[in-house]
Amino acid sequence: MKAKSFSSSALLLLALAWNACQSSKGTVSWQELAPPETNGAWLQPSANGKAQPIWGHANGLQIGISPMPGPRGLMNVYAPYLGHKTAKMVNFFAMEPIVKGNEQRGFSELEMSSLDGVRGKRFWSANDSLASVPRDETAPASGIIEEVDRIGTLTVFVFSEPFDNGAKVYVRLRFYEDRPYEVEIKTYAVPDSKPLEKFIITATMGNFARLRKLYLKDTVKYSKKIWEGYKDVHFTSHDTTPVDNMLRDSSGNAYFVATPDETEPEEATYTKGTNEHWKYYGKKAVQYWKKPDPSDQLKGLVNGRWAYWASESPIPGGISFENFELNEPFKNGDTFVFGVVPMDDKEAKGNYGLIMNWMK
Repeated sequence: MKAKSFSSSALLLLALAWNACQSSKGTVSWQELAPPETNGAWLQPSANGKAQPIWGHANGLQIGISPMPGPRGLMNVYAPYLGHKTAKMVNFFAMEPIVKGNEQRGFSELEMSSLDGVRGKRFWSANDSLASVPRDETAPASGIIEEVDRIGTLTVFVFSEPFDNGAKVYVRLRFYEDRPYEVEIKTYAVPDSKPLEKFIITATMGNFARLRKLYLKDTVKYSKKIWEGYKDVHFTSHDTTPVDNMLRDSSGNAYFVATPDETEPEEATYTKGTNEHWKYYGKKAVQYWKKPDPSDQLKGLVNGRWAYWASESPIPGGISFENFELNEPFKNGDTFVFGVVPMDDKEAKGNYGLIMNWMK
């Protein structure tokens, strides 16, 4: 999660807000909403009244938005196949658009909403690309099930209210039946948005899994080497990897791949006062970004933290990656893919098998 321009007192307020939202979101508690329903290979919001906004693979990767627990203005990434409990996130996605002529990112989870004054931009869902007017968070879109190139898919659109910098954006999420550990993300600007320089989707919670190793074409980068000796409670500067140093497959897709470095992360010892939601449990996993048809301007960025966000609790084992992203000049309808693959999946095939082979 990001807080680069915020003071220590603001960080404390954000931490209090984060703790509060673990059990409740405003006047609507997520536990009061109808849970998602399984429809063949897919998980979709219930059609029976107010529903939890979660979509994805019934037995694979899933995405949820507010009022599910977690800071508002983020998309929750769920990987229940790692052994995580209901509504436990393995990571988050933030929307961070940059308009032309202004280098400052918009921060979907930190900016105040102009709709209700709550911190975090309001997100809502739709079955098409035309829903730029805010909708009820508790009446989520079902998502569209169809075949694309003879592969079953589930597609849903997630919109954000306008950003303070004038950006108006949305994403299309698509899940493919033959890729249970992935979600495809297409990025768009609404027609009346200010022109965009970039629209970054950043995975913001690498500290939960304690991601510390970046697998590149000719080397492995370690967070503890990149920021050796760093012991501050703030974010580090970004480390940047150009596309030429990324792993590539036979189709030319670029991969930016991160893993934990611990053999048994569940056995970590935490300092007194570390919040329970930071304590990792479940299987270890590879997390990665994939970029089809990458431009020569594509970059992979990571920053790190020595202490958990908005706290002074040291991360067991040392500094780890927090924000983990691909960064490229904006093209409307550009495609990015995010995956979370169990590291003990001995039967991994296709691209998953390739990724597992890279880890050897």
